[in-house]
Amino acid sequence: MKTISLKFLLITLIILIATGCLFAAAALVLYQADSKAKREIAISTESIDKQLELQLFRISKQFEIPERFPDFDLWTESEQSSGLCVRFERLDETGVKSACRGALVSEKWPIWFENIYRWSFQPGQEVARPVAQNGKVHGMVTVSSSIEMELTRAWHDVKTLMGLSVLTVLSLCLLLYFAVDWALRPARLIVIVIEDMANGHLSSRVPSFNITEWQRTAHAINHLAANFEKTLSDRKQLAFKLVNAQEEERRYLTRELHDEFGQSLAGLAAVASSITLTAANECPNLVPEGQNIGRITTHMMAILRDMLIRLRPPDFDELGLTQSLQGMVTGWNALSEGKTTCTLDIIGNFDHLPDPIPVSIFRIVQECLTNVSKHSEAKNVMVKLKKSFSMEAGSTRRSEGCIALSIEDDGVAKDIKISSSPGIGLLGIRERVTVLGGKLTLQVNQSGGLIVQVRIPLQKIPETQT
Repeated sequence: MKTISLKFLLITLIILIATGCLFAAAALVLYQADSKAKREIAISTESIDKQLELQLFRISKQFEIPERFPDFDLWTESEQSSGLCVRFERLDETGVKSACRGALVSEKWPIWFENIYRWSFQPGQEVARPVAQNGKVHGMVTVSSSIEMELTRAWHDVKTLMGLSVLTVLSLCLLLYFAVDWALRPARLIVIVIEDMANGHLSSRVPSFNITEWQRTAHAINHLAANFEKTLSDRKQLAFKLVNAQEEERRYLTRELHDEFGQSLAGLAAVASSITLTAANECPNLVPEGQNIGRITTHMMAILRDMLIRLRPPDFDELGLTQSLQGMVTGWNALSEGKTTCTLDIIGNFDHLPDPIPVSIFRIVQECLTNVSKHSEAKNVMVKLKKSFSMEAGSTRRSEGCIALSIEDDGVAKDIKISSSPGIGLLGIRERVTVLGGKLTLQVNQSGGLIVQVRIPLQKIPETQT
């Protein structure tokens, strides 16, 4: 779904609203121009009618000669640039006299404006009134407006309004842009903090703001982040304890199986061998039974050895992570009988890592190799283990380093599923990595195989231990 910036949306809405107001103001100006023209016609009609009636009165009293009637000089000189014309028609049709007041302004207007104005207001209307004196009608006076003058006035008013309004709208939008940008700055800070939290930095917090709504939002986000951080911390502690308890239980079972059950099977194998030797001299018929007991005992010892390796290599604590991984890879290659070849590449010293990092790495590699053998149909597997450090400023100690583990195969990644075996599975791998504060990434390589990448951060480790 395509998104839009809130700042851009607000500015767009403001521009649309301002444009709508601008058109409304333009319509109002045109309406006022038309109303003004109609009022001028009405006022001029009333004025010329009274002037003509006054002339008739003066003629009746012989103060003025009849030949001067109708006299429009006073009307034409009373007001300039009105764009009105007057016409007097006698009832006896002996003559018609007309006059116009004001000169037209030589200004051009767009044709579309003229069409809109003509369609909306029908300019150029006429108003006619009879001229009478002592109850006798002497003729009809007609006052009309100039269409060109109305269009000139209307276009001049609209153009002036548009220029001022456009300047006002642009200035307002510019000011509002900075105002909205300032008002939405807390939103950008909140988004940055939330993205930082999404990347695993749960200790990040939204700063305080002066605006009440943003302050309430920041408080809610910080409260939620604090609760989530506490919940995640409790979950990690619990998972850490569970992993340790699991490893302790496996260590105990390995030791007991190796010491008790393994010694018992070894003793049983020795007894079976003794029975076979004795039966060969005294009772040959018992030799096959003795040999069967020996084979069963050997088979049970092989099963026990596989169980011990699966639970925890008996010599893991003595050999360390590096040799245990080498032994596991060697055994895995032997069991695959050439179908899949595993290569181990270890860079760095991993013999002094704090628990439970070594056993977790061993379990992750173990489960990944199990998934490869069961699901990927790969021919080659590459296991890379690398440790890196960064030096503290002004110190000989290394800190903030990490362990990078990568298991890559050339099989079919789409067939990889969460393991249903007694192992920890991909879900368990993710859980172990989370407990250690690391990051797990699964991706498909160019050949279609799966790449499992694990990054585990390290605490401060003295240089002499590495």
